[in-house]
Amino acid sequence: MAATNLLKPLRWPRFWLALWWGAVLGTIVVCLIPPPPLTLPENSDKIEHFLAYFLLASSAVQIYQRRAALIWAAVGLVALGIGIEFAQGALTVNRMADPMDALANSVGVLAGMAIVLTPLRDLLVRLRG
Repeated sequence: MAATNLLKPLRWPRFWLALWWGAVLGTIVVCLIPPPPLTLPENSDKIEHFLAYFLLASSAVQIYQRRAALIWAAVGLVALGIGIEFAQGALTVNRMADPMDALANSVGVLAGMAIVLTPLRDLLVRLRG
């Protein structure tokens, strides 16, 4: 099965898919580089984790049309969120693994995938993307 059969009938399906994969790669990079010197309220980063993975998952809903592709995207994003936490603990000196970050990532994925149950699931198609 060709990759384009997995994608919604978008005007530029490969562009949107490449953009989504770029966002996934950007998330990995941002999570492994030294954090910016910001003073934030305690545990406010959980909102950032949730939003990042919500946006990745809801973007996958906009791009992929087949249920199997969405399931794989969701599983992959949850695994990515958990894997990044392990990588932060093992590969960086200025970050630490936090199971609550992995949980926030996973909840963000579930919330983003829930968009498939709403009329917003085809927003990009309707916008002639």
